Amino acid sequence: MDLRLLLPAILAALPAAAAEWPQFRGPQGMGIAEDGPLPAHFDVNENLVWKTDAPPGHSSPALSETTIFLTAYENESLLTMALDRESGKVLWRREAPRPRREPFQRTHGPASSSPVTDGENVYVFFGDFGVLAYDAQGNERWRRPLGPFVNANGHGSSPILADGKLILVCDQSSDSYLLALDADDGSIAWKTDRSEVTRGYGTAGIFRPRNGKPQVVVPGAYRVLAYDLETGEKIWWVNDFAWQLKCVPVFDEDTIYINGWEIGGEPGQQQETAPFEKVLAAHDADGDGKLSPSESPDERLARARSWSEHDLDGDGLLNARDWYFYAARRAPINNLVAIRPGNLKGDISASGVRWRYTKSLPNTPSPLLYRGMLYLVKDGGIFSSIDPAAGRSQRVARLGNAIDKYWASPVAGDGKIYTVSEGCAVSVIAPGADWKVVAAGSVDDTCFATPALAGGRFYLRAMSALYAFGPR
Repeated sequence: MDLRLLLPAILAALPAAAAEWPQFRGPQGMGIAEDGPLPAHFDVNENLVWKTDAPPGHSSPALSETTIFLTAYENESLLTMALDRESGKVLWRREAPRPRREPFQRTHGPASSSPVTDGENVYVFFGDFGVLAYDAQGNERWRRPLGPFVNANGHGSSPILADGKLILVCDQSSDSYLLALDADDGSIAWKTDRSEVTRGYGTAGIFRPRNGKPQVVVPGAYRVLAYDLETGEKIWWVNDFAWQLKCVPVFDEDTIYINGWEIGGEPGQQQETAPFEKVLAAHDADGDGKLSPSESPDERLARARSWSEHDLDGDGLLNARDWYFYAARRAPINNLVAIRPGNLKGDISASGVRWRYTKSLPNTPSPLLYRGMLYLVKDGGIFSSIDPAAGRSQRVARLGNAIDKYWASPVAGDGKIYTVSEGCAVSVIAPGADWKVVAAGSVDDTCFATPALAGGRFYLRAMSALYAFGPR
């Protein structure tokens, strides 16, 4: 029997605390909630249960049994908020310290990392401060200042909880690392160097093989790596990914699915770059073993903005590491990859990869694995179904009601798939190889956050409000 088909039943059979939406993209980051009937359509005049105005934020909601947690920003304040699930009433707001200001772009912000809850406590991360933990009443339990970080677009990775540890990906231009904190007191359980990757925005996932220890799987720049959950020791990695991965991995029994897309990564767009030693021999006029802008072999690279992008340690010069990532950035490979690690270790780019799929890949939205089929949504409202066994597309077509940009990842439950566009157009899709749109709706707002599903309700986080749809 295909155990992927049993996933919805397995999730539904879990105890109540696990059947909620505890982190970015819900239980295990899979984007699935099978704990009750869900709305078949969206109409603010018919099935809007409540709407609560809220400060802006790009993060997604996390839900305990009674409470919704959000991160947000208001003027210069970094906020954690708790709302009552039944009524939408704001229960409390807490402000985090903000000793610095990270840069960020329009589709990003200082509250992009989603909270995570264990059902009793909530944990939040802000790139401008670090991590804070609160109890259900909003009392601060502990704090762990982190940074400053060197990330041109600000942080987007969200913390997750696993086996008593809070796991956080801290990828940046230099000195990237993976951090595990004790969820009880915030002490460091382990910290693993990830300087082999540069900045990224992916969220970790926990892979629990049948015969082996739990693994922390981290999408990173140009490669995906797995670490021992207990010790942080690196176990295996897969190369040939795009730069700046933004997804969360999804799992079935023995396979991991990870998507990566970046500009210039389509087949045939890759550019070759000369080795650093060869470039130094031809252009290093002062013989210091580095390149200055005046020594650049490419005048476009020497331009101030481009130079600062590739000068990862900010010393004004390009060294061997800077050049390595410059070359990698000119040759990204966009693909959705199925990885079956088994008991393999080290570089498993060949031995552990089942297939690679390269068509109609999204930039930010993560894949959805639901009832034996993979689904993707990308800009332009292009929606795809993919056979997870063979990596072959089944149907690729546009969501006619929502030809727009997409930042939110698809979610599913109750035999329905939901997508949300930047313009807050919601599509309800009947799953299957030959999927079809069965309903559509929208709210007048802007949406970057992935929605949450719990208790028969659909929670839509927009830039000005949180909406709850479901039976009144």
